[in-house]
Amino acid sequence: MTGDADDLKDEAAERSAIGRWRDGIRSTPAGRLTLKIAIGTVGAVLVVAGLIMVPFPGPGWLVVFAGLAVLATEFHWANRLLDFGKRTLAGWTAWLGRRGWTVKILIVLVAAAAAAVIVYYGLKLSFDFDLIAEAQKLFTR
Repeated sequence: MTGDADDLKDEAAERSAIGRWRDGIRSTPAGRLTLKIAIGTVGAVLVVAGLIMVPFPGPGWLVVFAGLAVLATEFHWANRLLDFGKRTLAGWTAWLGRRGWTVKILIVLVAAAAAAVIVYYGLKLSFDFDLIAEAQKLFTR
């Protein structure tokens, strides 16, 4: 039990060290502006990259939420938006948890079909690569 208490103390000390570091930067107007610009830039890049990734299979929404979490360290509006996203996600998962297996399977099938269409058209429009035509060539040999 004392190991857990020591871990919590170490974690609290680390958090306060980061807080003291940020407070030191914020102590001057130039530091405050520099911190806001740096955090705003990193957070915005993460949010934009995540939004670009959303239609494709992968961690798009996770990256968007990570970007909002970064932005929320300096911007109150981002904190409110992150809280809204968390509430919405919690509501969605609670709703989905109350549904039967038929609805869950249907949602997975619709999501998989949407991902397949997005990948197909993404490849076709970006690289002029038609998966269906290539599959037909492969199976008609």
